[in-house]
Amino acid sequence: MYDVVIIGAGVSGCAAARELSRYNVSACVVERADDVCEGTSKANSAIIHAGYDAKEGSLMAKLNVEGNQMMTKLSEDLDIPFKRIGSFVVCTDEKERGGLEMLLERGKKNGVPDLRIVEQDELRKMEPNISDDAVAALYAPTAGIVCPFELTIALAENAVENGVEFKLETTVENIEKTENGYLVKTDRGDIETKCVVNAAGVYADRFHNMVSEKKMTIIPRKGEYYLLDKSAGQHVSHTIFAQPTKMGKGVLVTPTVHGNLLVGPTALDIENKEGVNTTYDGLQEVGQKSGRTVKNLPLRDVITSFAGLRAHEEHGDFIIEEVKDAPGFFDCAGMASPGLSASPAVGKMIADMLRDKLNLSEKANFKATRKGIVKASTLSIEERNELIKKDPKYGNIICRCEMVSEGEIVDAIHRPIPARSLDAIKRRTRAGMGRCQAGFCSPRVMEILSREVADINMENVTKAGGKSRFIVGTNKDRW
Repeated sequence: MYDVVIIGAGVSGCAAARELSRYNVSACVVERADDVCEGTSKANSAIIHAGYDAKEGSLMAKLNVEGNQMMTKLSEDLDIPFKRIGSFVVCTDEKERGGLEMLLERGKKNGVPDLRIVEQDELRKMEPNISDDAVAALYAPTAGIVCPFELTIALAENAVENGVEFKLETTVENIEKTENGYLVKTDRGDIETKCVVNAAGVYADRFHNMVSEKKMTIIPRKGEYYLLDKSAGQHVSHTIFAQPTKMGKGVLVTPTVHGNLLVGPTALDIENKEGVNTTYDGLQEVGQKSGRTVKNLPLRDVITSFAGLRAHEEHGDFIIEEVKDAPGFFDCAGMASPGLSASPAVGKMIADMLRDKLNLSEKANFKATRKGIVKASTLSIEERNELIKKDPKYGNIICRCEMVSEGEIVDAIHRPIPARSLDAIKRRTRAGMGRCQAGFCSPRVMEILSREVADINMENVTKAGGKSRFIVGTNKDRW
C-alpha cells in the first residue's frame, strides 16, 4: 500500500510529487499518457505571471505571487531556463485607462512588487513595436518566461531521484473508498493507497465525482496559438498583454526562453476534453487580436500552430483541499491560468497538507538539485570540444534546426523519466522543434530510439505513445 497516489503528471502533479519527496513517504504518480507533461502543461503560454490579475484574497492570487517568487531558486536547483523579462498590459484607448489603475491596485493588494504604469513615450522606448494606438501600459518587472516542458520534466525527475514512482501509460478507471483509504483501479491493476491527490487537469471533475456527493464540473477552455521562427524572436522583448476580459488575459505576444515568438491564445469553452485541434477561425482571431497591441508582427514566420485546454472551474479559483465527505482525497483542480506560475507553491501546499494528514517526517538525505541535459549548442567551442572528446556522440548533429546532438538524445532516453517516443525526446532536447518541425531529423531520432531501447524497434516507434506509430507496414509486405 502506498501512502499517496497522485493522479496526473502535469506540472501540478509533478510539483506535488517533488515537494512530497522531501518526506519519508511511499508515493507514486499515475499518468495515462506515455510521458509527463502531456496535457494542459504542454500547451500554454509559458508565462510566469506577476500576480496582479487574480482577484485579491483568492487562492489564485496568493499562490501566483508565491510561485513567482519561488521560480528563481527552483530554476537554479532544477537546472532549467527561466528569465524575468517583465510584462506589459497595454491600454489602447484613453477611456479604458481605469482598467490599468484597477489592475495596479489589485496587484499591490496581492503583494506584487514594483508595479507601475508607464506612459506612451517610455513604453515606446522599451518596446518599439508596440501598437501605435497604445496610450499607456501596466509594467510588471517580476513577470517571466519558462519552458513548461522542462519545468515539469525536471520536477518529475527530481521526484524520482528522491524515491517517488511514476506509472506511465496507466489509466485510472475507478476509485473506491476502503477501510484504510482508497483503491485506485487502473487498466494495469489495482493500487491501494491511504491518500489520493487528484491533479488530473480537465478530468479532475471525473475523479472527484467518484468519491464525493458534492459534484464538480470542469469546463475545457481551448486556446489556440501561433509559434514563430527564431528569426522573429526579438520582435518584442517583454510579454505583451491586452487588457483582460472575463474569459481571461486575452491574446499575448511574448518571446520564449528558446528564442522563438509565441502569439495567442484564444479562449473558447468547449465540451470535448480532447479538443486540441486548431481551427481557421481561431487562428484568424489570434492574428487579428495580436495586432491590436503589437504592430508589424511577422506572421509569415509561423513554423507551427497548436491548441491547449485550460481546466476552468465555474467558481474561477483553484480548488486545493481535502474533500469534506472523502477524507484522504485531496483535490488539486481548476488549475487554469496562472496554474503554471503558481505550480511551485501549489506543490508545496499539497505536500504540507499531506505531511500534516499522515504525520510525515522529513528526509535527512533529500536531494534538492537536479542536473539537466547538456545543451551542446549553448557551450563555447572549447567546452564543446572537451565534451566531444569524452563522448563523440555530442559531435554528431541530428537536428540541424536546433543543433541537437546524438549525445543529448541518448541522454534523454536514459533519464530518470526515460523518453520513449519522439515527442518525449522533442520535449527534452528540442529535436524536431525547429523550422522544419522534424521533417529531417525524425528518421534519425527513430533509429537512435530503436537502437537504445531493447523492446522498441523501428516498426513500433511512436510519436506520443499508444497507437501513434510512424511505420504501419512496408512496401515489400504489400507485394
